Amino acid sequence: MKWNNQEPEIAVGLLRAPDIQVTLHGSYRLNEELLSGRVTFSLDKEHKGAGGLLSYRAGQKTGETALPLTLVPVNYDQEVVEVHQITIGIDFHWQRKEDQRFRGSLRLVEEGGQLRVINVLKLEDYLVSVISSEMKATASAEFLKAHAIMSRSWLLAQLQKAAEGGNAAGAADQDNNPERHIRWYDREDHALFDVCADDHCQRYQGLTRATEPRVEAAVRETSGQVLLYNDRVCDARFSKCCGGATESFEEVWEPIPHPYLGSWRDGGQGDLPNLRKEEQATAWILGQPEAWCRTSDREVLAQVLNDYDQETQDFFRWEVVLSQQELQRLLKEKIGLELGAIQSLRPLKRGGSGRISELEITGTQGRCVVGKELEIRKALSPSHLYSSAFVVEAQPAGAALPEAFRLRGAGWGHGVGLCQIGAAVMGAAGKDHTRILLHYFRGAALKKLY
Repeated sequence: MKWNNQEPEIAVGLLRAPDIQVTLHGSYRLNEELLSGRVTFSLDKEHKGAGGLLSYRAGQKTGETALPLTLVPVNYDQEVVEVHQITIGIDFHWQRKEDQRFRGSLRLVEEGGQLRVINVLKLEDYLVSVISSEMKATASAEFLKAHAIMSRSWLLAQLQKAAEGGNAAGAADQDNNPERHIRWYDREDHALFDVCADDHCQRYQGLTRATEPRVEAAVRETSGQVLLYNDRVCDARFSKCCGGATESFEEVWEPIPHPYLGSWRDGGQGDLPNLRKEEQATAWILGQPEAWCRTSDREVLAQVLNDYDQETQDFFRWEVVLSQQELQRLLKEKIGLELGAIQSLRPLKRGGSGRISELEITGTQGRCVVGKELEIRKALSPSHLYSSAFVVEAQPAGAALPEAFRLRGAGWGHGVGLCQIGAAVMGAAGKDHTRILLHYFRGAALKKLY
């Protein structure tokens, strides 16, 4: 995919609802009209479809228009549109609604009998928001630059994949074996826009948190720069805390190795132990190995984490206890498994970071192997377990039918690519953005595309 030395535009899916309320701060063109202030859009249920009608009210003014429609700012750099009641953190423990402000155009289309709101803006403006949405703008300048290059690389890699035939959203075992429940979830292609606004793609909240000049400076200073591997833009992934070791791409998503997304130690002395072996994984997870992301420095953590992310107190090592009743309920509600009383949780396969990719669950009424890592995390938590790098302890020990299961784990997230907390600590320690990026994306190189 050629970029022709020009900055691309990006279309971001914001929300879907039967009615949409926005506040236009400035003048926006809708067909031949100029609108401003509070506007409510409602889909005409009798005229659904690609040529459906949309009714709108702006103050005392009412009207109808065909779908799709686009609200275009008269002045891109000055006008702002505020979209009300956007859900953030979908399916995660911090889920809530916010009013958010955006630069650029607003496109409305019909999707599934509801209105889909899409923000169309310049890619570099999108990155300013993504970085501000992912962390506090008070992070070190070099960490912000590293995050800008990484986020830009990930986005252009997704556009490149879509142009070449698309991304797979997930897969299951093909043998229809009832004793295997293997799923993996990647960012699926969106037919109506390029990326979504939530953590499933990259957290994007418009101008709501894009208020720090240092973030904009980091994006502008690295404008057009990406990570390349074998002359292709890197699919640069990241998570909150790797727990001391990064994970390989193929252990989390489709089984296609990405050499720059491998398992290696996040700092510290010596080689990474073979965490695919249960004994070594147990020692690693229950220990406190030296790593960039092993920090309790609240000042550094505050630079990386927004207020709702700081609601989670444990990043490097954590512990969860699931009662027998709670575990049975979660397995049924989250992934449809009814195995009776649970007798054991046994890791069958771990990746290079110690994250479990196949977990055998045995009950009084059957057995099932669950994977990959996100499906395991979903099955064992009301939202998502911090990571799948954990050790299981039955309570009481040795019981044929445990009353509870204690999970002692490492890290927060899938662990692939850049570790945000580790990278923030590196930046605070004076490491430049190139060193940060090449520490996590090994074998990659930097290049300016536009």
